[in-house]
Amino acid sequence: MADRTKWVLLLYGLPSKKGAVRISLWRALRKGGALALKTSAYLLPDTPEHTERFQWLAEQVRSGGGEATLIHATEIEGLTNDQLARIFNEARAKEYDELIAEVRKARRTGDKRGTPTTHNVERFRARLEEIRRIDFFDCPRAADAEMVLQKGARGKRDKSPRLLTRDYQRRTWLTRLRPGIDRVGSAWLIRRFIDPQAKFVFSNDPKRHPTALPFDMTGAEFSHHGDDCTFETLVKRFGIADKALDKIAEMIHDADLEDGKFQRYECIGIDRLLSGWARQGMSDDDLLTRGGECFNGLYEALRK
Repeated sequence: MADRTKWVLLLYGLPSKKGAVRISLWRALRKGGALALKTSAYLLPDTPEHTERFQWLAEQVRSGGGEATLIHATEIEGLTNDQLARIFNEARAKEYDELIAEVRKARRTGDKRGTPTTHNVERFRARLEEIRRIDFFDCPRAADAEMVLQKGARGKRDKSPRLLTRDYQRRTWLTRLRPGIDRVGSAWLIRRFIDPQAKFVFSNDPKRHPTALPFDMTGAEFSHHGDDCTFETLVKRFGIADKALDKIAEMIHDADLEDGKFQRYECIGIDRLLSGWARQGMSDDDLLTRGGECFNGLYEALRK
């Protein structure tokens, strides 16, 4: 969609003595998700709402003794629309990452179960919605923030009946884009112990793959339940008895939830590798393949 995006720009100049107006303007631009191209040039996707926002800010600038101009454009010289969308997403990813860090900190300092207080959860939820309102190009980190917040709230432990692997053969399994330690580990577990012919697809919107089985996604059956990460949920739901897998489950739990429950740190290295490979642009399929090779080696080492 980025290649069809049109843009609205706000160009302004303020007298040097108008510090209060400048700060107020900067806060309003930041809250609205505007992208700074230069010191006094800001960009938003061209929608009636964004045009109205810039018109209102332009009036503030003029009332403060400055000058302001709005420009509507189909392209920005020197930057493709895809590059601009990527820059917007990088800005949103930083905000999602800050929220994720806050949630994890609250979990470490929460109640005796490591659960953030109700007030904190509501505050985190409100902040997530604030970021989403200015997430114009569906930054993938939004789904990660949603999952971390779900983990932080922690519902009741899943007491569903055990499942039979024979009922889950040759299925297509769905998870979010840019898989991390829990999703990669879960995919490896699925293919090695549950569904050897499993296929995997990636999307933040399950509606695009209505016949696929979602895992490690908000509201999914195979996801976080109680204190368990998705890998632990799968092991328990399918009744897989394997001491080596139990150890890996503890390692993935600590690497994913960062709550130190088991004091197992072996999978933190794999988690860092996955993050590095993702930043290098490795595809989601390759992340599962390369990560699966890591888990194959780890499993064999633990078995012996």
